[in-house]
Amino acid sequence: MQYRKNSKIDEINNDWGSIGIGAMIVFIALILVAAVASAVIIQTGEKLQQNAQQTGSDTQEEIGGKINIITMWVGQQTDCDGDGANGDPCITLVYELAAGSEPMLEDQVVWTISCTDNAGTGLDTVYGIFDGDITGAGAAPNSNGDGTADTNRLHLDTRDVDGSVKNIDNNGAGAGLGAGGENDDDTLQPGQVYMIDLKTSADANDVNTAGNAVNGECDPVLNEQHTLTILVEGGGSTYEKLSYTSVTEGESIV
Repeated sequence: MQYRKNSKIDEINNDWGSIGIGAMIVFIALILVAAVASAVIIQTGEKLQQNAQQTGSDTQEEIGGKINIITMWVGQQTDCDGDGANGDPCITLVYELAAGSEPMLEDQVVWTISCTDNAGTGLDTVYGIFDGDITGAGAAPNSNGDGTADTNRLHLDTRDVDGSVKNIDNNGAGAGLGAGGENDDDTLQPGQVYMIDLKTSADANDVNTAGNAVNGECDPVLNEQHTLTILVEGGGSTYEKLSYTSVTEGESIV
């Protein structure tokens, strides 16, 4: 009888051991599953955070790093750059940097105007940058902001909104750029309003280093629509339709 009693106790103890081992296996499995799940969740969260940061950065550049057009009108239609050669009509643009923009250099801003060519068979394009010829009293009309010759002169230099030359020192001294006078300011600042004349075709002085005339012709034409594109290097783009309901100087075109 004593033997049978001991055998029954041993069987009970063996059952307890089996239950304990099974519970431990389940517990370890749960820990492993939880660890794997946690790793996946953490990795996914980091990936989403990186994507959100990249999207935010791209959006800030696209929205902030661009040009806001305030108004445009038909500019001077003869000798826009003041170099004494007839031709080279222009349009005048008043603009500012978009909200959230950082200061940028004028040569980071590229513009193009697209139109139907004179033959009506295709598109023509004129282009330039916002850092070009200096105009104004005492300034050399055919020079860049650094005083060197400009070999692609379909762009004039950005000016203050009152039309005055945008200078660093602004002391009125000297005979102009490159002659010991004013120092050209090539930086565009947020919160400031600027003006620039965009030449829509070249004159006899506008030639490249090979002596050839620079790019095409998109002069104001009554009842035509041209497309202006302004691109900021590393930033956003601005598109505007130019509607010429009149080609008289001073008439609004946007």
